[in-house]
Amino acid sequence: MKNILYILLAAVAMTFAACKATQVDRSIVPPAGPAPKIQIGQYQLFTLDNGLKVIVVENHKLPRVSYSVNFDIDPILEGSNAGYVQMAGGLMSAGTKTYSKAQIDEKIDYIGADLSTSSSGVYGGCLKKHSEQFLALMSDVLMNPTFPEEELQKTIKQTLSGLASEKTDPNSISSKIGNVVKYGKDHPYGELQTEETINAIKRDDLVGFYNKYVKPNVSYLVIVGDISPEEAKTQAQKYFGTWAKGNVVGVKYKTPAEPSANQVAFVPVPGAVQSVIDVTYPIQLKPGTQEAITANVLNNILGGSGFQARLMQNLREDKAYTYGAYSSIDADEFVGSFSAGASVRNEVTDSAIVQFIYEMERMVNEPVADSTLSVVKNIMTGSFARSLERPQTIANFAYNIEKYGLPKDYYETYLQKLNAITAADVQALAKKIIRPKNCYITVVGNKEIAEKLNVFAASGKVDMYNPDGSVFVDLKAAPAGVTSETVLNNYITAIGGKDKILAIKSYEQQGKYLMGPMGLDMNIKVKDNAKIAMTIQMNGMEMMKQVFDGTKGVSSQMGQKADMSEDELAEARQQLDMLFEINYPKYNITATLKGIGAVDGKDAYVIERKDANGDVTTEYYDVNSGLKVKSISVNKDGEEVVTVETTFLEYKEFNGVKFPVSQKQLMGAQEFSIQVSDIIINPKLDDAVFKTN
Repeated sequence: MKNILYILLAAVAMTFAACKATQVDRSIVPPAGPAPKIQIGQYQLFTLDNGLKVIVVENHKLPRVSYSVNFDIDPILEGSNAGYVQMAGGLMSAGTKTYSKAQIDEKIDYIGADLSTSSSGVYGGCLKKHSEQFLALMSDVLMNPTFPEEELQKTIKQTLSGLASEKTDPNSISSKIGNVVKYGKDHPYGELQTEETINAIKRDDLVGFYNKYVKPNVSYLVIVGDISPEEAKTQAQKYFGTWAKGNVVGVKYKTPAEPSANQVAFVPVPGAVQSVIDVTYPIQLKPGTQEAITANVLNNILGGSGFQARLMQNLREDKAYTYGAYSSIDADEFVGSFSAGASVRNEVTDSAIVQFIYEMERMVNEPVADSTLSVVKNIMTGSFARSLERPQTIANFAYNIEKYGLPKDYYETYLQKLNAITAADVQALAKKIIRPKNCYITVVGNKEIAEKLNVFAASGKVDMYNPDGSVFVDLKAAPAGVTSETVLNNYITAIGGKDKILAIKSYEQQGKYLMGPMGLDMNIKVKDNAKIAMTIQMNGMEMMKQVFDGTKGVSSQMGQKADMSEDELAEARQQLDMLFEINYPKYNITATLKGIGAVDGKDAYVIERKDANGDVTTEYYDVNSGLKVKSISVNKDGEEVVTVETTFLEYKEFNGVKFPVSQKQLMGAQEFSIQVSDIIINPKLDDAVFKTN
């Protein structure tokens, strides 16, 4: 570039005066030019005799074809067995009258295809040369599912495991409680799956859903790829023409309305160091309308993706309350929604809510600057143009046009409609759908901050909920004379008493560490209550080892060694203390009795334990037995917050002392279990086991 400028220097000098007169002011954003004319790929549409609508999009760049059958059915209120619709969709590919699940998977893998099912449809794709084999399988899955009982029971077990892990995930809790307050439990969008509803699901429920709703006359077959309309029509008729149509009755539900005034819904999570905030409410916004396009512009200004959005600029860049603050405005043919939220530190929860409300009010009360509007529309224009590079986008456009009855040129003129939006249009829509005084403000976090949020509720009081959407019942007061010290001393007595515990100097514990279907062998050796060696193996191969010799500690994972950190060394010393629970002061740990709660329907004393480094653990001790039955720890690792919930399911006595031999752990979305097979008390252990070098 420098050489070119040097060569052209004379010409530049000659025209300098003219250029000077027309210099560009770079502080001014240039006005947007006219919207470019978009050429949308064409699609073919035809309908089979059974009512199946077929959409075909040709694209011969790759020798592949994708097929999707989309069920256009209304949301279903599932009631006491909520979850069966989702299971029915997922298990359509679990076996047919012709093939087992294993045979289907093998045949799909053999031709390098992919096939999946859900309650919304059946999807897949393959190389064109395998399309006949693929469609034979796909149509069999679609028209002849058997919903095997064995596969249903596996799915129920997996779903229950997922529900268990969601109980400690603040983001999952926030999503669920938001749906409950926004739509109500008597609406399909607000209905929750629980352990009770999942356990109530029977095979007949799945068969009933399939027989009632999966019909060709309420479905679309979308074919995209290296195929002509004529070929597509032949295939559609051959593989889906015999699919029997039926009458599918639509269902109408009461349309959820925004609250008449702001309400605050709070879900307490013991020991949480962050709050998950969501400002949300239902809206009436139909897909494919001009308002839906304007709403997208509005949302990108308020809190859509990108650092230019107001919520991000305010809560992250200016206030440093969070790593990210976002909003969404979703159109839906039944009921849409508005949402704005972030995860923030406990101490700024109320301040963050103030800023969410402030930015919502700005959208209503202030017109958007033309420069801001121009930037957002340019971003949306670029995103739309890039999406056209994918053939599937054209298919999605065609499906939306047919499903929602949009004008045939809706997407071809999309950029003109986008470009025509003015600041006045954005503000007018904001006045209609941005409701800073008619919100559900949901917060998932530490109960200690709940009282500070009363000011945001029009009633002056926060509504407390459990993670499953039921009304939260606060802890009961402990009886007079019961303190954290008495509860912890009772625990020591319950597991055997000081004398018997102190008689144990060494022990070896053997068992299994289970992660889903994978089982790891676990061995823990403790000597003189001062040294520990823990080994985890899989099929005889060492996966992890941790050794502490009383002074130094080393961890190794898959052969990679590292010295234990100070925190890990401190944790090892605490683990070695057989009387740890009554020695809290020795480790600068404070324990506070919070009251009496419930664990699996039984009363338990709730003690909050705060470590010297600020980590918080909430422990539950059964009122009758005195045993520890549950523990929830919240640890902060940098900016990441890790919650681990441990349930002590069974204790067994060894030499007069009770040890927990069955435990269940939830960490994030992962569920683990520990099963102890034997504990050998006071064995002779070689010091070589505890060497760290």
